[in-house]
Amino acid sequence: MLFGLDGVEIGLIIVFLSLFAGILSGFPVAFAIGGSAVISFAIIAVLDSAGLLIHQAIDKGSAEYAGLIAEGVRADAISIFRFPDLPRFSEPVFVSGWETALDRNVSFIVNRMNERVLAGQSIETLLAVVMFVLMGITLERSKIADDLLRTMARVFGPLPGGLAVSVVVVGAFLAASTGIVGATVVTMGLLSLPTMLKNGYSPELSTGVIAASGTLGQIIPPSIVIVLLGTLAGDLYSAAQEQRASLVGCSDALTYLGEPAVVSVGTLFQAALLPGILLAVLYAAYAFGYALLNPSKAPAVEMTASGGDVITRNEGLTWFLAIPVVLIFGTITLSNVNIVGNQSVIVDSFSDAGQTASLRTNVSEDCAAAMIDLHGQDAWDTAIAEQAAINEAGGVTEARALSDEERAALVEQKIEDAAPVGTGIAVTVLLFALMFAVARGIAPSANRAPVLVGCVGLCLILLIDILLIKPVTSPGGTTLLLALPMLLVLYGARAAAGMLGQNELLRVVFPPLVLIIAVLGSILGGITNPTPAAALGAGGAILLAAYRKLNDQGKSGWIVIYGTFAIVVLILVGTNFDLRVNQETVAFENRIAFLVAFLSFLFAMFSILYGCAVLWLGAVLSPVVRETAKVTSMVFTILIGSQLLNLVVISFGGEHYIQQFLRSFDNEWTVFLIVMLVLFVLGFVLDFLEIIYIVIPIVGPVIYGGTMDPKWVTIMIAVNLQTSFLTPPFGFALFYLRGVAPKEVTTGHIYRGVAPFVLIQVLGLGLLALFPAVVTIVPNLIGN
Repeated sequence: MLFGLDGVEIGLIIVFLSLFAGILSGFPVAFAIGGSAVISFAIIAVLDSAGLLIHQAIDKGSAEYAGLIAEGVRADAISIFRFPDLPRFSEPVFVSGWETALDRNVSFIVNRMNERVLAGQSIETLLAVVMFVLMGITLERSKIADDLLRTMARVFGPLPGGLAVSVVVVGAFLAASTGIVGATVVTMGLLSLPTMLKNGYSPELSTGVIAASGTLGQIIPPSIVIVLLGTLAGDLYSAAQEQRASLVGCSDALTYLGEPAVVSVGTLFQAALLPGILLAVLYAAYAFGYALLNPSKAPAVEMTASGGDVITRNEGLTWFLAIPVVLIFGTITLSNVNIVGNQSVIVDSFSDAGQTASLRTNVSEDCAAAMIDLHGQDAWDTAIAEQAAINEAGGVTEARALSDEERAALVEQKIEDAAPVGTGIAVTVLLFALMFAVARGIAPSANRAPVLVGCVGLCLILLIDILLIKPVTSPGGTTLLLALPMLLVLYGARAAAGMLGQNELLRVVFPPLVLIIAVLGSILGGITNPTPAAALGAGGAILLAAYRKLNDQGKSGWIVIYGTFAIVVLILVGTNFDLRVNQETVAFENRIAFLVAFLSFLFAMFSILYGCAVLWLGAVLSPVVRETAKVTSMVFTILIGSQLLNLVVISFGGEHYIQQFLRSFDNEWTVFLIVMLVLFVLGFVLDFLEIIYIVIPIVGPVIYGGTMDPKWVTIMIAVNLQTSFLTPPFGFALFYLRGVAPKEVTTGHIYRGVAPFVLIQVLGLGLLALFPAVVTIVPNLIGN
């Protein structure tokens, strides 16, 4: 044995030393990973051929090993870490020779590239990375961050520590729109750091709040980290739980867990929402508290006020607080008493299947014992009782085709139970009402007539819906009935938009906020998966950047505005009409709707192409596309190289060795803490991409194979990686900020500035550990 170490241990040391040397060599990381895999395999193969790498394997033919098996110890639980006194024998790390390992690695890397890079189920989700990167870089290059910082500084500046709070708010905005840590830190470092220093803010607080806020892109969705972690976590969790179920004698994970072993990127976006907001609130609270204790180091700054009407306190409370609260809670109350609700009369052609028991009970004795241990005796007894009742009733009722009379009866029942006001109409009226209320509050001296006309239109819409629109009214008939009042609403909305535009905060914040809500809302609401939502975000970012560019050039942006309306019309028509015109019988209104949708699609595509032309002529599109290509190619190249490095670790037994070490601990919390500590340390020297694709596949089968919620595990990993981005002396965010900070800001200032935020991150991790509901409550409420 070389240096008294096991051959597998030496192999792992060689792999990680090669990886670190490759990263520190100055070569691009994307290529250094693949190169380190080739070099480390060659070194291990040479040492193994020379007989210097010897692995001490457990002798499975010994009486001691047979005795453990007879005692009921599972074979996978027997390792040199748990039973160090078992007889062992020496063997090379490449049992069949390095040639066989090389051949197997080449075959595996081709298969994995096909599954995870070129095709397979995960490639569609990975396409979201390209779209989110394009969205983020477009918004960054269009100078929207500049406007956000200036506007937020005017809003929060008069407060103690207001500039620092404004940086946190903008950091959260940019995190939700870009998801790229480096871009966010550099942008805010260039824009806000000189302003904060000029206004008397201490260098420590200024640099700390900028670096910390920039890392919010790691956790606030839509985060590239969550997308990449999610594609990996889903596979790891499913495979680990299937293995866990088979080890306890159950046929599959669904039987053992009582639910599918599935975790999706959309679910992780839901889970990451509150933790991201929690961290942003903690950052802002620290900045505000620091300013109260040290007013000279974070003074209040009165920024230049924007124009507009003077709004009294009573007007502000009435139009910005009281009326919106009444409108929102009134709508919720009406929905609870079935005045607002679903008006659909669609009935399935088949009856509902009978309810099955909460747990499968027709299982083996070993599986039953394991399920009782997992779910508890009460849950098992309840499932037994449910199954007995089902059996007495003749078994589970199968779905069957309904007769015409049965379907007609169900339709009549739905018509009778339908709410007077449809949910879609109620939500539309609520949004326009909120718009009119806020517009009235912002411009109290403006002409009220158009807004009043719009409010009359809203009342007419509700009245027509109650009196004339029935659940069986066709979409075309509904459109004709609502056409006139909708024109009145749009007339008022046009005037209200002009009033809202007088407020600089709304004028700057509203467009990117709408884009973020559209992207996140479609994912969190389960309307679509991350890839189409990312495409929507990329297209919206192009339109937003083009409109900004046209404004800077003093040109009209009507094509962009009407293109946005065309997208809205396309969505509304597509969700309310049947656009399948290739059927034998197509209603006339559906043909008209298809024509409207098709024309809206053509104009929307034209507006996006027009926006691309504006950005290209304005020298914005070319660098955006170039940066997107760079980042995307780096991500996928790292993905390929990390797969190769993983195969090298697997080929000499390194992955199995690490997993055996982790499984030697009886407490899964101990295992999780060890993994989190290792990830934290590795985060000093490795980017999140390398950690996700190199380390997580090795430790994932262990941490995702226990009783912990996979959503909570994944979010904890993401927050942990975010913490390592900040920690001196190797935090990546610190290097980004150091590169753009002025000369008077020293590295010591940056290190001292981020130290409190590192503690806040650790506090955040502790809160998520103590209160896991912060992670799970949104997915549980929204569902999939």
